[in-house]
Amino acid sequence: MKKVVIGMSGGVDSSVSAYLLKEQGYEVIGVTLNQHLEESSKDIEDAKKVCDKLGIIHEVINIRKDFENIVIKYFLDGYSIGITPSPCVICDDEIKFKILFDIADKCKAEYVATGHYTSVEYSEIFSKYLLKSVHSIIKDQSYMLYRISPDKLERLIFPLKPYSKHEIREIALKIGLEVHDKKDSQGVCFAKEGYKEFLKKNLKDEIVKGNYIDKNRNILGQHEGYQLYTIGQRRGLGINLSKPVFITEIKPQTNEIVLGEFSELFTDKVELINYKFSVEYEKLENLELLARPRFSSTGFYGKLIKNKNKIYFKYNEENAHNAKGQHIVFFYDGFVVGGGEIK
Repeated sequence: MKKVVIGMSGGVDSSVSAYLLKEQGYEVIGVTLNQHLEESSKDIEDAKKVCDKLGIIHEVINIRKDFENIVIKYFLDGYSIGITPSPCVICDDEIKFKILFDIADKCKAEYVATGHYTSVEYSEIFSKYLLKSVHSIIKDQSYMLYRISPDKLERLIFPLKPYSKHEIREIALKIGLEVHDKKDSQGVCFAKEGYKEFLKKNLKDEIVKGNYIDKNRNILGQHEGYQLYTIGQRRGLGINLSKPVFITEIKPQTNEIVLGEFSELFTDKVELINYKFSVEYEKLENLELLARPRFSSTGFYGKLIKNKNKIYFKYNEENAHNAKGQHIVFFYDGFVVGGGEIK
């Protein structure tokens, strides 16, 4: 019997994933990663109940220190320099999957599984296993996992591949799991009070009021502190002008936020930093790729280009979905081929 280590969040997706794996004949080991200050939480209790009901081993691993030093620091550092970070992408890459694979190696488990809605399939075009989007691309979660090393992909199992969320809840109800109607987690997991309140609490000594300005440096009003805003934001500015305005630039050095028209957000090219490719860059350079510059984006087509050792993505058409710090992920024929942060 082959072993699989599965990340158990306490939600319906990972719970049904564990059930499906057991039904398929695997020896299942459930692992919950606890990043909370308290030793126990509702999510941990729910994960334990599910594992007990399914008759599988359950372990809780305290990751609080790494979570604070890596994920929360990344989040706070990003807003401190006026960009919009994506902490979930970094958490999956540098903490969650790293630990799950370490545990799998220690207990000699062949596979690692999670309740993500994605799949791993063999690409004939690139002659390797790659993440592949499933269902509607807007529901697909492969975007979040693009940084996982290709050598790990063959050991990953995503049991939810053939199912919709509705079907997963129906399975959970049918087998008697209490989490069948548990709400999906929303927003940033470590900022239950909302990301702005979290920033105010943790960056309180740095956050001071400053000026809204236009591109000609005319003062339009006051903001609460540049760290509390994101590029493209329109609502919650606390300012009334004669026309709708959007945040087009954040200037940390002067504590100023530039407001402008929606058209000023459009661009046809972005530079990548901290990039990671699952397919050799040379094989991608001449291909038309689908790029998702944020998780909620359905994507825009274009091509990768290199200039003086810098890598850019050139869109076929301009769009307003790009913000510094966000991750842009590239797809070809539904396969995830790489991505990076927008500079």
